[in-house]
Amino acid sequence: MERIIEAYGLSKASLTKGAPPILDNCSISIGPGMTAVVGPSGAGKTSLLYALSGLDVPDTGQMLAFGQDVYALPDGQRTRFLRERVGFVFQDYNLVPYLTVKENALLPLSPAGHRGDPAQLAALLNRFGLSGHHAARAQELSGGERQRCALIRALMLSPKVLFADEPTGALDTGSSHVVLATLKEMASTGCAVVVVTHDPNVASAADVIIFMRDGRITHVAGSMAPKEILDGMKEHESEADHA
Repeated sequence: MERIIEAYGLSKASLTKGAPPILDNCSISIGPGMTAVVGPSGAGKTSLLYALSGLDVPDTGQMLAFGQDVYALPDGQRTRFLRERVGFVFQDYNLVPYLTVKENALLPLSPAGHRGDPAQLAALLNRFGLSGHHAARAQELSGGERQRCALIRALMLSPKVLFADEPTGALDTGSSHVVLATLKEMASTGCAVVVVTHDPNVASAADVIIFMRDGRITHVAGSMAPKEILDGMKEHESEADHA
């Protein structure tokens, strides 16, 4: 398997005395296709996503992206390196509330000196049902609309790697299907798509599933049905409880 992201021994201590590490010696390789990260709340899923994307640097460990040791780069150089290759959809959207949908979607392109492709933006707005809201400010949108706007913003970068934290969490069934189909489409073109989700139906669309608990990667599996994913989570929770 081609390796786009390679992580070795990622560890991050908790600030709470006596609590397990946020990340505990996590090593994983991510290739083209869709990868889902699952586990109970507090398992370290979002922390792993931040570490793999380079948004956060753990206490120890190494992360290679496209062969580059990302954590070894100075902050500014690391930001530029990742901006050209990585998109991120935040669980809390991270939109600028007083900017419009269109302005938020184009915002990440400005530091790179790009103005954005109007046709690409129009197509994405149409796909995610926001054509009629392009001039609306983010603070005027519903949670589901903000989530779709956040995804459009990430897709405008045409990233080689897309990280998405609960990308369907605030969406209705119809919008969830559109988002999931888009993620699968990206994965089929050679992009690495890494999704944190509590939804076994979303996870079942992935080619690879990473199970986490207490900051550790407990198991990595191939494509699984929703019930198998739920059973797998329960099994590894039980193993951890008796460890």
